[in-house]
Amino acid sequence: MAEKLRLYGFNNLTKTLSFNIYDLCYAKTEKEQSEYVDYIDEMYNSERLTKILCDVTEMIGAHVLNISKQDYDPQGASVTVLISEEPLGKDIVDASCNLGEVVYGRRESVVGHLDKSHLTVHTYPEYHPDRDISSFRVDIEVSTCGRISPLKALDYLIGSFDSDIITIDYRVRGFTRAEEGKKLFIDHDIRSIQDFIDPKTLDAYDAHDINVYQANLFHTKMLIKDIHLQNYLFRNDIREFSPKERLEITNNLRREMIEIFSGANIYD
Repeated sequence: MAEKLRLYGFNNLTKTLSFNIYDLCYAKTEKEQSEYVDYIDEMYNSERLTKILCDVTEMIGAHVLNISKQDYDPQGASVTVLISEEPLGKDIVDASCNLGEVVYGRRESVVGHLDKSHLTVHTYPEYHPDRDISSFRVDIEVSTCGRISPLKALDYLIGSFDSDIITIDYRVRGFTRAEEGKKLFIDHDIRSIQDFIDPKTLDAYDAHDINVYQANLFHTKMLIKDIHLQNYLFRNDIREFSPKERLEITNNLRREMIEIFSGANIYD
């Protein structure tokens, strides 16, 4: 809302943004597929993911209390960050919290904790030896309590990854209370998650909403419109393929995207 709400007590609304991204790649041989997974593992290791979550924390106006992260074998990473809406003095921060100051070794998972809030990210590189298309999935959740909103970080998160398919869920839970005692089950106007995404970004995707306004549940799915084949070739140049092969690869990529977007095996 435009005017600052006058509340009785603490704003304890919980706002959660769940973000699921897929990036696809053409890797024909098993060797190329394995190298692709290694590349993704290095590109999006726990250190890089931690940097992304810390940037998000700053964007939404929160403060890091604790960071935990892990790189996995054979692949994948997670990070969790615990955050607070307001800065807390070191004398009242739990001794188990590192305030993001501890430097960790390379890991594949990171978790961050905030005061009343948290951010998490997990990565899932995937391929099948009998398929030419490999994929990389990243799941991000930003959950805040109070005035701060995770929606401010949407454009940054989309731009931080090569996003072919995006699924976004936003929900508001709990209630806070106005000074006169009236319950407030949401403290800001929202019609669609798309309203919080840069129009230039939206223009590159086909976007579809499923919203339940009475329950403060908002869901948006996005599918990239155009496939520029060179961007999807791992360790290959488009000139190495005949026009017929290019068309076949492009069609396979599009089929894989449509199935992931639809959540169904359509072409098998």
